[in-house]
Amino acid sequence: MVSLDVLSPDEAAALLVRLASRPGLGAGDAAVREITRLGGYLPLAIGMLASQLRHHPAWTAVSLAAELADTRDRLALMRTENLSAGAAFGLSYQDLPDDQQRLFRRLGLVPGPSFDAYAAAALEDITLKQARRCLDELYDQHLISEPAPGRYQLHDLIREHARALAAADVPADSDAAAGRLLDYYLHTALAASRHFGSGVSVARRPPPGRPPAHAPSVSALRQAGAWLEAERVNLHAAADYAAGQARSVYALAIPAATGHFLPARGHWDQFAALHQTALAAARQAGDRLGEAYTLAELGLFRRHAADYPAAAASLAQALALCGEAGDLPGHGYMLTQLGSVHMLTGDYPAAAASLDRAVALARSAGDRIVEAEALNHMGTLQQLTGDYPAADASQQQALTLCRDLGDLLGQAWSLNGLGLVQQETGDYPAADASQQQALALCRDLGDLLGQAWSLNGLGLVQQETGDYPAADASQQQALALFRDLGNLLGQAEALNCLGELSSRASDTSQAREHHTQALAIARAISVPLEEARALEGLGHSHLQDGHPGQAAAHLQQALTIYQRIGAPAARRVQQTIQNHGLTSTTPEPQLAAPRSEDHQPRTPAAPQEAW
Repeated sequence: MVSLDVLSPDEAAALLVRLASRPGLGAGDAAVREITRLGGYLPLAIGMLASQLRHHPAWTAVSLAAELADTRDRLALMRTENLSAGAAFGLSYQDLPDDQQRLFRRLGLVPGPSFDAYAAAALEDITLKQARRCLDELYDQHLISEPAPGRYQLHDLIREHARALAAADVPADSDAAAGRLLDYYLHTALAASRHFGSGVSVARRPPPGRPPAHAPSVSALRQAGAWLEAERVNLHAAADYAAGQARSVYALAIPAATGHFLPARGHWDQFAALHQTALAAARQAGDRLGEAYTLAELGLFRRHAADYPAAAASLAQALALCGEAGDLPGHGYMLTQLGSVHMLTGDYPAAAASLDRAVALARSAGDRIVEAEALNHMGTLQQLTGDYPAADASQQQALTLCRDLGDLLGQAWSLNGLGLVQQETGDYPAADASQQQALALCRDLGDLLGQAWSLNGLGLVQQETGDYPAADASQQQALALFRDLGNLLGQAEALNCLGELSSRASDTSQAREHHTQALAIARAISVPLEEARALEGLGHSHLQDGHPGQAAAHLQQALTIYQRIGAPAARRVQQTIQNHGLTSTTPEPQLAAPRSEDHQPRTPAAPQEAW
């Protein structure tokens, strides 16, 4: 048996320098560190690489590091006169019992960087107890490491050796093992992800494969979130592997299974990358419905990134594909998402048309998931256009549906929307309760974006009830979360809320600073409601400071936007202009924002993005 234990990076670098005996070579050299890293910090591999440097004076550490990094077969480079790394690994492998040899080979099939005993059991189709025993033996022989309790890794070089051995197995056996591993990842992800939203499965298909014989418990929200976070990179690797092996159903289903969890935790880049992989797999397989649903998810990513034209284009393509296939629930889902984009860009008539059709299609298809989401967006639109009784009814219906479905994230969306309606209509105790419930749900889910919107809504209630310190704390927290998540719409909304708070506190200079920042963002992403709020707020701050000309210029711009999009705030701004006899005598201003303490009802909050 050859020892395959690993050294620390410092120990490995010191060993390479000592064995190479090269003048001027230091343990802190970048090339030395790279060689030892590529050698997996294995003493055997480092000894062989040091021997090559010692016996080839013309070679440099830099050139050897580059060659190791570029080659696909690092094992072939690691040899001395009498022994190669691959042969040494083979000696260790040959001493293993048959069951451990077989598991070791199949661990080379794992596409991700780590695995647990459940994954090993799926690969080998054995019991969890057997898998743990084999892993313990492989660990004792230094063929695998355990960087965290219950999580294992193959050293990079040993992984190459395991994959080479696996390639010699009967292809059907390897394919079956890989299929069982994909089933483990997919079905466990589906079970865990139910806590994070009911979701719309890819084209309403049953998932491929079958649930694993052994899987960790994900029945509790905390367990589900911990498993999804721990396996997040492996799930991504599994989807990429499935796409590369023409297993398109898995390449589509795994991203869909993580579709609520990844945005909730702020992993938008991974969400986008996974769905780009899924889109390519769907197109390669000629799967039109799979392509439609994946385009819809990419539309949501582009909406989050505030690229509304691209979001609308992606959703329009998805809508057309669903229409061609006669998928009514899918058609309703696409219309719901497209309606939300229209709402954000201020096209309220188009938003209403899309959402009306979405609700009707969902009800005719008996799809309560799509109906709930469409009603939530419809309620937000009704709030923005001043139809508060209808908005309350829509949000209450959405909330009831989500509770019936056990959809915690949907409940949070509906509670946040309901709280905004209650705050607009002056029912502040109810608004506070709704936003507190939404915030608690989002914290339980670990949904950072949902927490930001709930905190922002809570801050609005605290403003209206005169608790300015609490409002400032809530909205500053919201702004920080929006910035961490790169959510520009949320940043504009939070900045406008902070500007309004500063005006209430008569800090007009601070109000203008907040509204100026909000205005720049709103114009950059073309969100007219937040642009108008920023202009209105700037106008009121100038009015408070006794600058009627500047106030009039900003308020007139705000009025023009409100009238264009059909926002009820237009009446309030028009009344303010008339009451103060304002006439603009200054050039068009550079900045802008909402109202002051003259209050009529405040400008409705911007539509929250689907979290």
